[in-house]
Amino acid sequence: MTDPSDSDASPLFEAKAFDEPSVFDPDALLKNARRQKDLPERSVPDVCVLDPDGDVVRQLAATGAARKDETWPGYHTDLYRFERDGEEFGIVGCAVGASFAVLVAEQLFAAGCEFLVSVTSSGRIVPKDDPPYFVLIERALRDEGTSHHYRSAGRYAVLDDNLRASVEDACESVSRPVYAGATWTTDAPFRETETAIERARSEGILAVEMEAAALYAFAAVRDRPVVCFAHVTNQMGQTEEDFEKGDADGTRDALEVIEAAAAAWRASN
Repeated sequence: MTDPSDSDASPLFEAKAFDEPSVFDPDALLKNARRQKDLPERSVPDVCVLDPDGDVVRQLAATGAARKDETWPGYHTDLYRFERDGEEFGIVGCAVGASFAVLVAEQLFAAGCEFLVSVTSSGRIVPKDDPPYFVLIERALRDEGTSHHYRSAGRYAVLDDNLRASVEDACESVSRPVYAGATWTTDAPFRETETAIERARSEGILAVEMEAAALYAFAAVRDRPVVCFAHVTNQMGQTEEDFEKGDADGTRDALEVIEAAAAAWRASN
C-alpha cells in the first residue's frame, strides 16, 4: 500500500467530500462559547459588516457612534453595533484574509445575520480611476485556499446576479466612484509578483484583495447573501502616497457603500 505521506500532491484538493456535513459547525462553537463565558443568547443585527482593516470600527468607536456588544460569543473577535438612519448594523473589525473572514461569516449567520457586507482595502491592478475608489466585486479569482473547501468547480467565485444588479443600482448615488468588476483574491499579499500581477491584468482584474473569493464560495454553498467591495487605496506601495483612504480613514465613504448595499438588500426582501 502506498504511504500517502510520500505523495507530492497537495492535500488542498483531496478528501473534501463537498456534500458531506462538517463535524465541527458554527452553532457548536457559539453554544460552547456562551457556556464558557456565561453569556445570554442574543441575535446579531440583520445586516452585518466585515471591516478587515478595522478603520471603520475604530472610527465609529472613537466617536461614540458604535458600542461593543458584550454578548457576542466569538472567541477571536469583537462585535460592535451602530445605527444609521434608524437601522442597526453589526460590524466586526480586522477579520483579515479568506479563512478568517469565512470563519466570522459562518458565526455571524449562525447568530442571526441575514445579510453580510465586506469592505476591504485593495491594490489596483487595472486602473479605473485615481485611488481611492470602490469596486463592487462581481467575481473573484480563487487564488486562495478557503473557497476550495466549500466547492470544487470554477476559476472564479461569483456574486449572485440579482444581488449584483440591485446593489449596483443603489451604489449609483454614493459620493465616491463604484465600479463593478473582478478582483484577485490571494492568501499571500507579499507574493504578488510581476508574473502573478500580469496574469491578473490579462484577465481584466481590477484589484487584488484577500477575502472575496472565499466569501462568495461560502455564500453560494450556504445560500447566504454576501456582497464584497474592494476599497482601492493603493498601488501595492509603489507610490509615496499609497494607502490613503480619504476623510476619517475612508469611514464616511465606506459607510455610504455599506448603506447602499443594505438598502438594496432590504428593498429586495
